[in-house]
Amino acid sequence: MRKLLVDVAHTLVPPKGDRYGPLPPLMLTLTLVTGLVDAVSFLGLGQVFVANMTGNVALLGFALAGAEGLSAPASLVSLAAFLAGAVAGGRLGTRFAAHRGRLLWSALALQAVLVAAALVIALVAHDRVGTPGRYALIVALGLAMGMQTAVARRVGVPDLTTTVLTQTLTGLASDSADRAGGDGPRPGRRILSVLAMVLGALVGALLLDAGLAVVLGVALALLMVTAAVTRRLAATEAEWVRA
Repeated sequence: MRKLLVDVAHTLVPPKGDRYGPLPPLMLTLTLVTGLVDAVSFLGLGQVFVANMTGNVALLGFALAGAEGLSAPASLVSLAAFLAGAVAGGRLGTRFAAHRGRLLWSALALQAVLVAAALVIALVAHDRVGTPGRYALIVALGLAMGMQTAVARRVGVPDLTTTVLTQTLTGLASDSADRAGGDGPRPGRRILSVLAMVLGALVGALLLDAGLAVVLGVALALLMVTAAVTRRLAATEAEWVRA
């Protein structure tokens, strides 16, 4: 328990000289954003994921099999947008390969623009999005989440991919010192990652009654704050900014 609490504390408030510096809490904030965005897409746009591509590919298979209430075109559009966003994130990673701070800040700025575009669409439609609006939202959010995932992969903080939890949960179980004989590395970070995703999904689902725009507004606010903090922190030449 003591090790868990220490790991949680070091994740939220990294010690001076830590290799990843402030990146873990920033990545946790993006994981929270993922939960919010997937709540919008799955619950508000007709059972399609824009961040969780494992789930989205499964939904595509179900839709192709004729499962009721699912849309194969929506899943395909989401997948295509996510991959396009990942390509953009990969190009950013190449451009800022030597400076993780600038990479993350640049990606966050672009991601905020995409989520802002989704927010404008939701506001214009007064949350009554028809088919064109639905697909526009899927594209904007899919692009944003694909970019986030690619950049998080390039930043490379272990167990904080921001969109995928399968490997995190597997590591939490298989590396458990008490249950599986492992050394239990970073249990706090893994638990916080899961909790951040659950919290984002929970808050997104609860706020959805107030409208898509409300949830998207919260996600945008988190992205803007994270971008501002990242830009300020990236101005230093600390160890963590170097890839």
